[in-house]
Amino acid sequence: MIRLHNLSLQRGPLRLLDHVDLTVHPGHKVGLIGANGAGKSSLFALLQGQLQPDSGDCLLPAQWRIAHMQQEITALERSALDYVMDGDTRLRELQQQMEQAQQQQDGTTMGRLNAELDAADAWTAESRASRLLAGLGFAEGQMQRPVSSFSGGWRMRLNLAHTLMCPSDLLLLDEPTNHLDLDAILWLEGWLQQYPGTLLLISHDRDFMDAVVQQTVHFERQQLVTYRGGYSAFERARAERMLQQQQAYEKQQAERAHMQDFIRRFKAKASKAKQAQSRIKALERMEELAPAHFDSPFHFSFREADKTSATLISLRDADLGHGEKTILCKVNLQVVPGMRMALLGPNGAGKSTLVKSLSGELPLLDGEVVRGENLAISYFSQHQLDSLDAKASPLLHLQRIAPDEAEQKLRDFLGGFDFRGDRCDEPVVNFSGGEKARLALALIAWQKPNLLLLDEPTNHLDLEMRHALGEALQHYKGAMLLVSHDRHLLKTTVDEFMLVADGVLTTFDGELEDYSRWLQDFRLRQQQTQHKTTPDDNERAPAGPRIDRRTQRQAEAAVRKQLAPHRKQAEKLEQALDTAQEQLAAIEEQLTDNSLYEADAKDRLKQLLAEQTRLKQDCEELEMQWLESMEQLEALEQELAMPG
Repeated sequence: MIRLHNLSLQRGPLRLLDHVDLTVHPGHKVGLIGANGAGKSSLFALLQGQLQPDSGDCLLPAQWRIAHMQQEITALERSALDYVMDGDTRLRELQQQMEQAQQQQDGTTMGRLNAELDAADAWTAESRASRLLAGLGFAEGQMQRPVSSFSGGWRMRLNLAHTLMCPSDLLLLDEPTNHLDLDAILWLEGWLQQYPGTLLLISHDRDFMDAVVQQTVHFERQQLVTYRGGYSAFERARAERMLQQQQAYEKQQAERAHMQDFIRRFKAKASKAKQAQSRIKALERMEELAPAHFDSPFHFSFREADKTSATLISLRDADLGHGEKTILCKVNLQVVPGMRMALLGPNGAGKSTLVKSLSGELPLLDGEVVRGENLAISYFSQHQLDSLDAKASPLLHLQRIAPDEAEQKLRDFLGGFDFRGDRCDEPVVNFSGGEKARLALALIAWQKPNLLLLDEPTNHLDLEMRHALGEALQHYKGAMLLVSHDRHLLKTTVDEFMLVADGVLTTFDGELEDYSRWLQDFRLRQQQTQHKTTPDDNERAPAGPRIDRRTQRQAEAAVRKQLAPHRKQAEKLEQALDTAQEQLAAIEEQLTDNSLYEADAKDRLKQLLAEQTRLKQDCEELEMQWLESMEQLEALEQELAMPG
């Protein structure tokens, strides 16, 4: 078991834990929660031996195997499948030893290693790695692609699969649901529920914690407070405990006031001096209770739109997709004021494509889009975090979209997103993912939308900010279309679900629990389809004749020749995009000049803002063309790689 005894931990001048005790029994699943910087990740480092306690003991069995999710990948040229299998380091060691024994024709060692490989389930390793990848949303065709070909979010999924592949007695997971969609989260829940070892989990997803953990440890004021059950149970128990704490505090304050009043009145009287001295000593001995704190640093709302339309936006027989690739066919959707819906559907089915098409970021491939006269869209997606001006402060970001507003009003608004004091004036470059997400939401909330398009808005947000976002959305009066893996947010903010699957958009007549069952059936249908089209291992055709290296080189040269013009086009678009982004960066550098926001510089400011808008549009168009070019190139590469 894990045992912390009278343990204190300090990072620089900051005391994180102060003489705490904690016991985690083998096989228990424990959730760790608390404010950012409270010490949760430092506890993980302590358990891995990367940190040492300043005092006290951190004890766990020496023979325990610990698995922990990495943040970076160095093996960029490994295939996704190989990288995940690398997570089983013992298996890889045995395989390497077997290769050496075979080269040396050492029969005795080969016999011993065969037994050890058998004990390590070596013969099922590839299928186990494939199942992990499939569960986390990777298609079969992606598993042989190099790690370098995946975006940052998908690399995090690869890291998670790499970690789960490792046989372990203790599994440490820090925000594993970041970058996962709802389908992958539901799969991960099931996997962790079956995990036989000890689990320590840091997460801001309350429903995920409710489904997985049996115990919750709250990092609070340098102490560890343990609660039985998941996050919902913690929330109820903590509210009750804080109420009791507040009542005890108020009672103590009344007692202290009464005693201090007695001392003040009778300290100078000889007949009462002894009693007064007794009360002074009692006050000194009294352990001072702290008042309960319920305050959240976040409190904001979405400003109400000035005007609206009877129909905000509608799609009619619309085909949606990228380039020439159609993802959704014949979509009919009418969005009216007050409509609050969420999109459900398997990974890659087209949820984000639909949102981008409604926002205008993606043009329709066919059909019609009709926008209301007073339509005011605010659109949030993760890529917008990267488009924030790294050199500008939160205040400057807001001043650019509200140049005529008083500075104090803007500062007050940003305070609701916990940008206060000097933090309002600091450049975004050093902000965390959560801070960037909060700023992006602040910019959206200011703009008075009558249609909110939110694509995974809770990524990087902590529990308190998620709660504040949920409350703001509950009071928001406009229409909303939400894509989110946060089930609590879905349950508390939307009225209806739409299903994106099999190339079409339909109404989903059910709740999230029904969707979980639908998803299981969907996966089963996919597996059955694959089994029908993929021969059994024992029935596969024998390998064809060997191709000599010269023939292979000639074939590869022919493929390169066919791909060359497409690569050249993609490179040309990438260069144009780089140039446009450099020009945009130069304009935004000029916009950081505070003198532009003086009254006599309004014309220059308008000119720069217009140029900024034009360049942003150019960047978006070039990026879309480049993405389409890359998709066409990838499709052609796959086509040419197929046996003819």
